[in-house]
Amino acid sequence: MVKNIKIKIILSLIVILLCASFFFLYTKINIFIPCLFHQITGLYCPGCGITRCLVSIIKLDFIQAFRYNMLVFILMPLFIFIGIKKYYCWILNKQCIIFSNRFYVFLVVITILFGILRNIFPFLAPTII
Repeated sequence: MVKNIKIKIILSLIVILLCASFFFLYTKINIFIPCLFHQITGLYCPGCGITRCLVSIIKLDFIQAFRYNMLVFILMPLFIFIGIKKYYCWILNKQCIIFSNRFYVFLVVITILFGILRNIFPFLAPTII
């Protein structure tokens, strides 16, 4: 049991190191992951601007983070809560149900609607202030 927890913590540290490396590459060298959906269709997907939003949050530039992806910015506290709870359950090998499946379906519907609306109303598109 203890060995299993140690392995999971080491894996977690590796993921944190990879995320920190990506952040460095994105901010210092300007290497980023392009949105293939936007490149192919010219439309914004619900996820367009997520990376820039997260980098802006790390830099404490909350207004710019909101402009890059409003949906992710608004739902970020919920995502953090779910992530921490799931991580805790994963480390301790516990089964945990945080929300019902209806709630997750509701989030998917909101995400799809946001993706549609951000292509209709230009103020929802990711912009630089």
